[in-house]
Amino acid sequence: MRILFIGYGKTSRLIAKQLFAQGRQIVAVSRSTHLDSQIQHLQQDIHQLDLSTIEPIDCVYILLSPDHRDVQAYQNTYVNSITPIVQALKAHPVQRIILVSSTRVYGENAGEWLDDESAVHPTDEYGYMLYDMEQQWRKIYANQLIIVRPSGIYTEDSAYMTQLAYKTTVYPHVHYSNRIHQDDLVDFLVQLADLTQPKESYIVSNLQPLALHDVIKGRQRQLGLAMLHVENLNKITGKRLKPKHLREMGFVWQYPHYFAEDIATSS
Repeated sequence: MRILFIGYGKTSRLIAKQLFAQGRQIVAVSRSTHLDSQIQHLQQDIHQLDLSTIEPIDCVYILLSPDHRDVQAYQNTYVNSITPIVQALKAHPVQRIILVSSTRVYGENAGEWLDDESAVHPTDEYGYMLYDMEQQWRKIYANQLIIVRPSGIYTEDSAYMTQLAYKTTVYPHVHYSNRIHQDDLVDFLVQLADLTQPKESYIVSNLQPLALHDVIKGRQRQLGLAMLHVENLNKITGKRLKPKHLREMGFVWQYPHYFAEDIATSS
């Protein structure tokens, strides 16, 4: 099987490493130079993509990331890139396309529980653009497309959470957040290359939605800092995700919970 990665950041490289070890041939497209003997690298702009010089592609992973966190960057990266990528793929016998989107397409913001069968209702421009991307790809590759919606990706050494632990003394209210460890996301994406009878989409998150103030307090406990104070425990925002389809396929999480031993004692 020859696999193409469109977007070759850290997550893509980790997936490609495992697939290469399984004997797959890997081709990657990105704007930057990569010196990796395991892959055939094409240094190209996705808006001017040319795949005419490579051998036939069977499976495609699309993992794009905008340069900036603004509306125009999202539009350019996720939506404006669709037509040139589709045109470049027309000559290839693609059997599967794995499109990495985001749980941001779910706009609920009052602590609701959601799973893979919940209706998608974006509420901001970023969510709408991601959902538009999903829908456009679905129209073109209805039978080949698998949509993957990860929640917040983390590793054990989270500099961002450490910064929050040091600077947060008061949190305004209860805000639920959802996370997936990078290793679990990579393991799942690797499995998708061969998964028989996959679902149309997957929420990829761990088994423990948490109030963000509890996550910060867990890190404060680890660092020996004073615990933050929550101003209003009656106000609830955010959403709580259930990865129903992952459970049904028997996926085994390496990190089913986020710092569970600290969270349990920090509330």
